[in-house]
Amino acid sequence: MKCVESVAELRSWRRAAGRVVFVPTMGALHAGHAALVREARRCAGTEARVVASIFVNPLQFGPNEDFDRYPRTLEADLELCAQAGADLVFAPPVREVYHADRSIQILEGSLSRVLCGASRPGHFDGVCTVVAKLFNLVQPDEAVFGKKDWQQLAIIRRLVRDLDFPVRIHGLDTVREGDGLAMSSRNRYLAPEERAQAPALHAALREARDCWLGGSASADTLLSVLRGHLARSAPLGQVDYAALVDKHTLQPQAVADRSGLLALAVYFGKARLIDNLELDTTAE
Repeated sequence: MKCVESVAELRSWRRAAGRVVFVPTMGALHAGHAALVREARRCAGTEARVVASIFVNPLQFGPNEDFDRYPRTLEADLELCAQAGADLVFAPPVREVYHADRSIQILEGSLSRVLCGASRPGHFDGVCTVVAKLFNLVQPDEAVFGKKDWQQLAIIRRLVRDLDFPVRIHGLDTVREGDGLAMSSRNRYLAPEERAQAPALHAALREARDCWLGGSASADTLLSVLRGHLARSAPLGQVDYAALVDKHTLQPQAVADRSGLLALAVYFGKARLIDNLELDTTAE
């Protein structure tokens, strides 16, 4: 596996490559990221190449968020990428991605107004800008994103549709710890007692979905079940949002149907954890 830091090196490598499957990351990689790279390897087969990027994107961090303390573990990240089957890692410094006098940015005006976007204004504009730049640089044929950040996945699909990027987007199921906690780079910020309560996020989502499967469709009922579980099992957590939305449009549902998605964000101290659950995984 090769690692490059400059756009010139990346473009030189890309000219000699054929079909490419891409996995963009911000580093601090864990088993969830390894699953993304392995899925890219599966999609690529023996003929295509797998490219991962490691870039902590400053545009998607708010003024009071954790850009400076976001973990940078490049050596371990490169080892993980190699073991998972990547052919190339693009790990540029910020100056290689953004000009000092940059003045162009992509703005998303619909899907980013709810859920995480409501409490993190500008975050998904930063995501869209960096993903568009990476798509232009890497020129992938396919790209793999995790379903853990469902809102991001929905926005990337809209980005590809609206700006006509010739990239097929794959969504990979959330990778979880043995107790159900969604794997995240931010889990390392949890104190022991917070880590013990954090699996309640997934358990609360499952209880609300079971309620739907049992015949309850009112959003008020399902969200009351979800919040009640969190109050009992995760008293250290502070709920940022708990919502029932259409998984394609991200618009709130008053009455749940097969396209419903339960989503939540919870603070444990400074660590903000997100999770979601589709009501019906067979509904498309």
